[in-house]
Amino acid sequence: MRRIAVLVAFLFALGGCDSGRSLWEVKAVAAGVPSLAPFFAEDSGLGRDTRVRSRAVPGGLQQGDTPGLYGGTKQPGICDVERLKRFLTAPRNDRKARVWAAALDLRADEIPGYLDRLTPVLLRHDTLALNHDYKRGKAVPFRALLQAGIAILVDEQGLPSVKCSCGNPLRPFEGDTSRISVTFGDGNEKWQGYDRAEVVVVRPAPRKLERITLVDVQDSGRGIERPVGTTGEADTGFDATDRRAVPPLAGTTFGEASRRLAEAGLAVAFRGEEPPPDRARVIASDPAAGAELRFGAYVTLSVAAESRTEGRTSAPPSSASSTPSAGSRPPTSTGPAPSRQPPSKAPSGSVPPPTSAAPRSSAAPTATGSPPRVTSSPPPSTTSSPPTGEPITSSAAPPVSSAPPPVSSTPPSSAPATTTPATTAPVSTAPATTSPAPSATV
Repeated sequence: MRRIAVLVAFLFALGGCDSGRSLWEVKAVAAGVPSLAPFFAEDSGLGRDTRVRSRAVPGGLQQGDTPGLYGGTKQPGICDVERLKRFLTAPRNDRKARVWAAALDLRADEIPGYLDRLTPVLLRHDTLALNHDYKRGKAVPFRALLQAGIAILVDEQGLPSVKCSCGNPLRPFEGDTSRISVTFGDGNEKWQGYDRAEVVVVRPAPRKLERITLVDVQDSGRGIERPVGTTGEADTGFDATDRRAVPPLAGTTFGEASRRLAEAGLAVAFRGEEPPPDRARVIASDPAAGAELRFGAYVTLSVAAESRTEGRTSAPPSSASSTPSAGSRPPTSTGPAPSRQPPSKAPSGSVPPPTSAAPRSSAAPTATGSPPRVTSSPPPSTTSSPPTGEPITSSAAPPVSSAPPPVSSTPPSSAPATTTPATTAPVSTAPATTSPAPSATV
């Protein structure tokens, strides 16, 4: 019995250590459930939610310009932006307006213009956000999981900004999505289809959007193009079942590939927890270019995430060949990309040290190690060249290929040259002493 008690205590200790990594407490917010402390009453007509089944997506991070990330309906007016503007600009709500604006890093006088740039949409995925209650004259932030079907306003980069039904400000979720602990309560019961592994966090699109492409939540075969800053009156529909060809993406940057896919009505997927940098080089896509997919389908991009390592491995061949550039060395399709990448990353400071050091450390052995191989094939032409060339390489190691021509014009100095390597051999390390030995035997 005592052993069991010790084992239980040990397991609790382990659990305590793991919980020390701090779970992110998240409150569930169900569609159609009134908030307990809203900025404005839920029944004031600011917006209405819709029942939508959350859809699984590859990866939890989604960009705000992802085609089909949000939904809409044929009937506009899921959010009454003009009414929200009147509430926030009314003198009786001046204090509340200032608190509301501060939660979004705005001034009170910026509210009308800000609201004019927002676009109403419906969530198609259970989405994490930083929500705000209004308590005792202050905005109280809390991490929230918004159920699919909740009506929100998104900004020009596709970020959730306002919960329509109550006017609560929304900010991006910051935290480890793999360690969230969702609490259901206050009427927000666990909804059907909820899966913690399938929640979504929206990151801003890399550029301001002109329109947002939605999927009709009542008819998945119908797409909707909604100009940014409109509430549905200017919507245009399209057939979401039409097939779209994956554009050629290999050789482009991740940012450019994302833009091309968005323009084609396709979504971006990537391997790993975080999206690659926009400048990362795309080496392949799955499905490949030319494949025809339905609107909103995901295309997984493979990028040269190890491009820095590839840059190091391609640098020595380029210095050894002296004349050609690194891009002409590897004949593979991925070769040109790494060869072009290091120059663009040179200012960052992370790549130049390895690439600049690698040729010197590898070129010297190549120059001193190559004469033994060359003397075995053309002894007559290289017997006089290495002794005269070696003193030059010891004083100017990098330009090995340019050194022999000037020295070849001074053969009489070959005898002193044999003494020079002896004096310089200890300075240029062991390879210099091994080089005279083959020339002496020849």
